[in-house]
Amino acid sequence: MEQGIKLKIQFIFWLIAAFVISLICQVNLAITAFLACLCAYLKVRRQNPKNYNFLNLTLLFLIIFAGSYFIIRHDWPIFAIPFALIPMLTTLLFNDLEISLLITLATGISVASLSTSFFPITSLFLISGLLSGILVLGCHKRSTIIKSGLIIGVVQVLILFFIERFWFGSPNRYMILFLNGAITSIAVLGILPIFEYLFKTATNISLLELADSHHPLLQRMVLEAPGTYHHSLIVGNLSDAACRAISANGLLARVGAYYHDIGKIEKAEYFSENQSFAQSKHDALSPDMSKLIIMNHVREGVELAKKYRLNPALVEFVQQHHGNSLVYYFYRRAIESLEDDENIKEEGFRYPGPKPGTKETAIVLLADSVEAATRALKEATPVKIEEVVHKVINNKFIDGQLDECDLKLRDIEKIAAVFIRILGGIYHSRVPYGDEPKIENNHKKSAKEDPRQSDKDKKSNS
Repeated sequence: MEQGIKLKIQFIFWLIAAFVISLICQVNLAITAFLACLCAYLKVRRQNPKNYNFLNLTLLFLIIFAGSYFIIRHDWPIFAIPFALIPMLTTLLFNDLEISLLITLATGISVASLSTSFFPITSLFLISGLLSGILVLGCHKRSTIIKSGLIIGVVQVLILFFIERFWFGSPNRYMILFLNGAITSIAVLGILPIFEYLFKTATNISLLELADSHHPLLQRMVLEAPGTYHHSLIVGNLSDAACRAISANGLLARVGAYYHDIGKIEKAEYFSENQSFAQSKHDALSPDMSKLIIMNHVREGVELAKKYRLNPALVEFVQQHHGNSLVYYFYRRAIESLEDDENIKEEGFRYPGPKPGTKETAIVLLADSVEAATRALKEATPVKIEEVVHKVINNKFIDGQLDECDLKLRDIEKIAAVFIRILGGIYHSRVPYGDEPKIENNHKKSAKEDPRQSDKDKKSNS
């Protein structure tokens, strides 16, 4: 309900912004109607509100529109408008080419209506925006952005050359357009971290930086909770492969999985994957105390994430990787230790949540549970691994942990198939190896069995 109210407020804000722009800048009603239709399209067409929100898109639109308006009103060269700036930023921030093209279309037509050069500006906006979005979509390196800027600069020069019917008028305009593309790419690199912070999102570039094992949090996990670190790596591999199978963001899920259990660093010895001794520390604790320690790793993880200033997109994985699921083992222990006149509520043994709100966080939740359950198998045969995977996923589905994400039943089937294949390769049974016979003993044995052969060898050697 709250999410729906936010969407309505953002939608109304977008419409108001469109009308205000038309009044202040004297844009004709056709442009205003176009912006209103674009708002309606974005409201109806998009299914996952987590990918973006209208306030973020409005800010990006207003930045390029205000900058273009300033350049045009001060009679500066229109070719100084950074045509590819917002399309590049939008594609990198939301990893969505469709949204980038819609913003490009809205900006191009709106800005062109302010100038007498309607066709050149519209052409430059649309072609530069389309090309820049394609070039940086899925970008993993900063050098890719620089190369894209140089390519866009060359293409903009060619566009002007075609517009002027293959005639070089003023060389300065061509130079401005080429530098426009190159400088725009440098500007994108400079301001991208600012927009990542404002929009609380993470680009592929920043995610790859966070995936570096030399990050202080991951280094602490290696030293203080090595079992949890190894578990997180496997969960990351599972999540990445599952996301790719359903066209979700695999890199985001992988990096989110690396950090999802950072809360275990503080009390690593209370978690089974870090215990190097047979007796568990929970044997001396009551079920209530044990479940508090287990459940607190989510809260402590969020505190660590904020302390180390992790991207908010990764904090969601820390908060949501258990949803509000039941700490079943200690809940059963509490029930078994009950007296006749006592009563234990299930709600007291559930994680605080929230439930996963995106496909990526939901997949990490499933991968986390499946990997832990498979590791606990005494004999990890392919049949048992398949049974465990289906059982865990079905239990999470029935428990309502997947209610708030956008996973469909066919997606869940694909995810289960990926988990079974990868876990079968990790935890497969091995053929027992016998002791290798010693070469020296074999020689002695053969010499003992055939002494004549041995004497013959000695003579040949001499």
